[in-house]
Amino acid sequence: MEGYVGLFLSALLAATVLPFSSEAVLVGLMAAGDYDMIWLWFLASLGNVLGAAVNWGLGRFCLRWQDRRWFPVDKEKLDRAGRWFSRYGVWSLLLAWVPFIGDPLTFAAGVLRVNFWLFLLLVSIGKAGRYAVVILAAQGFL
Repeated sequence: MEGYVGLFLSALLAATVLPFSSEAVLVGLMAAGDYDMIWLWFLASLGNVLGAAVNWGLGRFCLRWQDRRWFPVDKEKLDRAGRWFSRYGVWSLLLAWVPFIGDPLTFAAGVLRVNFWLFLLLVSIGKAGRYAVVILAAQGFL
């Protein structure tokens, strides 16, 4: 049970602007062999999507504090994410799993007031797909 909770929390933290690697935790639990792959995939995906939702909420409701030192997304990353949105629209949220751009992208979605349910759908597809690929690769299928 602790492994599942640890994976969920690591995936949640990895989706926020905090630097964390949930893939390493996932592969470690897979190597232990005591865990159900479907549950690992589901909990990693759920945690990562909920972390992205935190970013959306920060972007939606906390932009007024963007000049503070503790603010989680710097102006350069936010501008880059805004350019992605300008070029590709909400479909860019399918790439919310991409390192360095994904977290600011989910934050920018909140700033730009992307519909939350559409946000959840697109981010869920991308992040669940990424964890499926990690699991398949770790099992030698890719």
